[in-house]
Amino acid sequence: MKQDFFKFPMHLIVHPFDGFWDLKYEGKGKVKVALVIVFVLFLTFVLQRQYAGFLVNYNDPRTLNSLAELQYVILPFFLWCVSGWSITTLMEGEGKFREILMATAYSLVPIIMIYLPMTLISRFLTTEESSFYYLLNTFAIIWFLYLLFVGTMTVHQYTPAKTVITMLLTVVTMGIMVFLGTLVFSLIQQIIEFVVNIYRELVFRI
Repeated sequence: MKQDFFKFPMHLIVHPFDGFWDLKYEGKGKVKVALVIVFVLFLTFVLQRQYAGFLVNYNDPRTLNSLAELQYVILPFFLWCVSGWSITTLMEGEGKFREILMATAYSLVPIIMIYLPMTLISRFLTTEESSFYYLLNTFAIIWFLYLLFVGTMTVHQYTPAKTVITMLLTVVTMGIMVFLGTLVFSLIQQIIEFVVNIYRELVFRI
């Protein structure tokens, strides 16, 4: 269990081609580990917004809602997985949904590794040193995107060009899903409001 949670993710982020190959063909990836990584990422973002130094934190900790952070972590994660699965199914990808989920989650490890300590360090940084904070955070995002690229390419057995196209289409699909979801939610709200208004009219007339 300890090996699952620590050793393999560390091996994967340093040796992504071997790691993602082992995840897909050797069964070394675990869905429960992937979900734990996503949950820890959620906690990481909450801690960063709450406790990062005032020089790099533009949020008011008194007005932050930790549960609201779910829409910035959990929702995009599952939107990416569902959209990626939909697109790659049409583009003859070899990856299953659980493999997409695991590959995406394992790719997030560098963000956790860098954001957590930088949140603590940011409380002691001076104005001149704050650029170091942004530099490392940017490096974490680039590292994550590289791992996501390699993971998508390996899981689906795509060429680099097809991987780039697939990732771009996945982002577009995410936007479409958000738009349709917002439209449906708004429509449901209007229907409920309409039914409530009719009920009130009937009650008042009776």
